[in-house]
Amino acid sequence: MAGCGLFDDDPEPPPPPDALQPVLDEALALAAACDRLAVAEPELAARLTPLASDHRAHATELARVIGAEIPSSAPSAGAPAVGGSRADLRKAVQAAQRTATTAARQAPAGRAALVGSIAACRATHVEALK
Repeated sequence: MAGCGLFDDDPEPPPPPDALQPVLDEALALAAACDRLAVAEPELAARLTPLASDHRAHATELARVIGAEIPSSAPSAGAPAVGGSRADLRKAVQAAQRTATTAARQAPAGRAALVGSIAACRATHVEALK
């Protein structure tokens, strides 16, 4: 019975990744980068610890909204690599802020407020990293 699908053993294709997955990946990567830089440059720890906490809070809420699991260790392979200097971190935060801004513009109303607030927070982080 070709074509009826009753005996079709092909698995369903996986759903496409959620549009907010890149914002989540960046939040995790930025939190980890803040932690690494705080260890490498202890004089920046007081400035970086709250930023890392913000990124973790964003990741937690994004994961809840999109139904994703937060990895217990390293950021996912989709997360951008962040260099080891404050300037590198600032550039990564700027790029992540642009990602969040674009995602907020494209998100449905129920998600736009969350992603817009993440974009705004990332903008303040850019200033904090000057």
